[in-house]
Amino acid sequence: MARDYYGLLGVSKGASDQELKRAYRKLAREYHPDVNPDEEAQHKFKEISTAYEVLSDPEKRRIVDLGGDPLENGAAGNGFAGFGGLGDVFEAFFGGGTGSRGPVGRVRPGSDSLLRMRLDLAECATGVTKQVTVDTAILCDICQGKGTHGNSTPVTCDICGGRGEVQSVQRSLLGQVMTSRPCPQCRGVGEVIPDPCHRCGGDGRVRARRDISVKIPAGVGDGMRVRLAAQGEVGPGGGPAGDLYVEVHEQPHDIFVRDGDDLHCTVSVPMVDAALGTSVTVDAILDGLTEITIPAGTQPGSVTTLRGHGMPHLRSGVRGDLHAHIDVTVPTKLDARTKELLTEVKSRGQEEAAVRSAHAQTANSGGLFSRLRETFSGR
Repeated sequence: MARDYYGLLGVSKGASDQELKRAYRKLAREYHPDVNPDEEAQHKFKEISTAYEVLSDPEKRRIVDLGGDPLENGAAGNGFAGFGGLGDVFEAFFGGGTGSRGPVGRVRPGSDSLLRMRLDLAECATGVTKQVTVDTAILCDICQGKGTHGNSTPVTCDICGGRGEVQSVQRSLLGQVMTSRPCPQCRGVGEVIPDPCHRCGGDGRVRARRDISVKIPAGVGDGMRVRLAAQGEVGPGGGPAGDLYVEVHEQPHDIFVRDGDDLHCTVSVPMVDAALGTSVTVDAILDGLTEITIPAGTQPGSVTTLRGHGMPHLRSGVRGDLHAHIDVTVPTKLDARTKELLTEVKSRGQEEAAVRSAHAQTANSGGLFSRLRETFSGR
């Protein structure tokens, strides 16, 4: 079933080009990844972008209006691509094809660019401004995008007569069929530059390396993108520049593991310290040296949480929590005096090793079956 491209943009079938553009811009502001990083919103942004691309193309929109989908099975721009080589035949009888589009504009928008930036956890937490070097297309400083040399001007292509396409007759099962293709001389533009700019060769842009200052906000995470508007490539003919997207790649930290806005670390505590209580100091990302209190009687697998010591949220700045997972260590090599002391401690104790019921509960954890259920339900 063909997709409802009009429904995706929330417009009627007879919407004008301006109405399509307004609807797209309104939805883009709501679902753009820079505004809404949720995965569902990113999927929605891709859908509305695809819908606008289809409906803003007269040929693809004609296919939609006829009940087809120009993007199904790679059928972009050809509503009868499913019929293989007969596509040109149907276009010849029913109209359309490349001939209905006319010449393409020489001035076109530039492409977006993507740059990947590696950041450590501290840089993601505090935010950072970095200088990056990009190889991109910039406006030609000689012709200022016109593509011509001096006072020369473009002239109509003498091959296609300004139509931007050439036609040819082919034999088929239904007889002779007229087909169209982009003009090889003007490449579909309909005009040529007899005296092109000596620097850009008529393209209106040149390749260059330039430095850009990128401000990364506090709270970014791995895979997030920062958009720099109009910092991408300048388009052909000096067309408007695309956008530059900087994708963050967060480096693993030696101590902390990040989970959203929360941080997790493991604290190794000797058996005696876990029984008597102690404290350890950790170099937190934003708080410097931070003390974690281990209360007396701490059990293996316990978690001590420090509220508000995690990562800042990307937009609100509210910080997550720091969770310290306690790993109680038992000595494996004991000298005679240590054995003597531990034996004395054991003789004073009231607990002995025993097989416990799987349903028995302790102060800090559920029974075996309960913990198994929690483990498997979390997968």
